[in-house]
Amino acid sequence: MTLCPRGLAAVTGRFQPVHHQHLELFALALAEHDHLVVAVTNPDSGARHEATTSTHRHTDAANPFTYFERLRLLRAALDGAGLADRASVVPFDLTRPQLWPEYVPLGARHFVRAFSAWEEDKAGRLADGGYAVTVVDGDPATKLDAAAIRDGFADGTWEAMALPSTVPVLRELLGARP
Repeated sequence: MTLCPRGLAAVTGRFQPVHHQHLELFALALAEHDHLVVAVTNPDSGARHEATTSTHRHTDAANPFTYFERLRLLRAALDGAGLADRASVVPFDLTRPQLWPEYVPLGARHFVRAFSAWEEDKAGRLADGGYAVTVVDGDPATKLDAAAIRDGFADGTWEAMALPSTVPVLRELLGARP
């Protein structure tokens, strides 16, 4: 008997912070699979590297939360969406493909929503790493950008854009910042 008869799905991202469109992609992956691995990229500062298709993903401003803080946010989001019992959260350093199978088994199907060249590049890297990949077309005009949420930290407008289940955790994390 296999643990996941309909298989394993995976979604990678920085989740800085997790938002509505991430949850939509999680639900899409789980519609076809029994279990989801949420693979957190840039899990530590050493994993951050410039990419020609994304000029910001390596910057401190684009990565305000540690892996542990994102784990807390993801657990709150998954729990709030009723998906926690079907998901696992793991670190996933995109710069070390030789280690990917230690975190996400090669049998997992990765779901990537492509809004830009960066996501297309990531989908290609995952396929080159031996994963099956489903690319979901994303309309750039409808993209919810986590940068907009982060920009709202200064004036409090972030709460209207954040997942309700993550608001208490975000308040705590932001309140603890110098």
